Amino acid sequence: MNNRYNGRLVIVFALEHYNPLGLIRSLGENGINPIYISVKRRGPVACLSRYVSVCHHVDSVEEGYGLLVSTYGNEGIKPYVLFSDDKSVGYFDLHYDEAKDKFIFYNAGKNGRVNEFMDKEQILRLAKKHGFNVLETHVVNTGEVPNGLTYPVITKDINPNSGSWKSDVYVCEDEAELREAFTKISSPVVQIQRFVDKKNEYAIEGFTVDHGRQMLIGTALSWKYLIKGYYSPYHDVAMMKDVEIRKKMQAMFEEIGFEGLFEVEFLIDKEDTYYFLETNFRASAWNYSSTVAGMPLSYLWVKSMDAGRVDPSDEKQFENFTDMSEVIDYGKRVKGRMVSFAEWLKDFKEAKGTYYYNKNDMAPFEALYEHWDEYM
Repeated sequence: MNNRYNGRLVIVFALEHYNPLGLIRSLGENGINPIYISVKRRGPVACLSRYVSVCHHVDSVEEGYGLLVSTYGNEGIKPYVLFSDDKSVGYFDLHYDEAKDKFIFYNAGKNGRVNEFMDKEQILRLAKKHGFNVLETHVVNTGEVPNGLTYPVITKDINPNSGSWKSDVYVCEDEAELREAFTKISSPVVQIQRFVDKKNEYAIEGFTVDHGRQMLIGTALSWKYLIKGYYSPYHDVAMMKDVEIRKKMQAMFEEIGFEGLFEVEFLIDKEDTYYFLETNFRASAWNYSSTVAGMPLSYLWVKSMDAGRVDPSDEKQFENFTDMSEVIDYGKRVKGRMVSFAEWLKDFKEAKGTYYYNKNDMAPFEALYEHWDEYM
């Protein structure tokens, strides 16, 4: 099996999930069978893909990093390393100086630079500087209630690696609910943001090379239904056509100096105003949507890094379609009694993109089917 691009090994390093499964399939469908360093999470998903050439199972990001360095750190020609979770990105960023001479990986050119902008306060300041609308936000130590808050508010971890991610998200209608939320939040520092009765959310998937100076946009997703304080697993997928948003994003990535896959998220209010929410400096769970649209981001990032430039012809036009994270959507809509099983099955069959089911790579879906309730 070929696990190289132009002589360089291609390695996916990630927590076990369907997120790296998208990276692996996007590479495999384009002739690269990557090495996968699978960091223990829940049950097996990505490691079951037929496109994996070699799989290493580790219990932690730290253990995986040690294995990566000892096994692949003296290749002579630096391997590519791709990520799909914040823990892995953050760890490698803090070890940039020691890893940069051994590997080519998502980075912003110096130690700790990506972590700096994983901080929600810092990325919102940068977004505002470059002309994006941002919501009223306060950053406090957990337990502190700022003066003059306008309720409702939503709580978020200040950094994706600082707490329990979605488990620290609470929508609070008043101060009493906020104080109650503080008793459950694990992050020591919290972002409190004005909660908007949104019309929709909007997520842009893409990548950058050349220290952020060149960018490819794959897909833009909006939610087919909304879940308060949570993301939707059923999407409308379209081309990103807003030139102003593109220019502002490009300027932000260039200032950061970032090279890697990304997702940028926005909230859309009832008046169709877009508010910048955050940047994920890694492939999001929805990265495979771009492959369905003809732009396999993981493969194209490797190709573009190798060339030192983005080939404009790699950014494709496509017709709108729907995609679905099938097990989560089933849990929300069928178990939650929003639709019948028959209605859900029709939507599933009509979705052009799915994140587990793939007729050419069935083992991950078969494992999901056998343990369906465990993955909801």
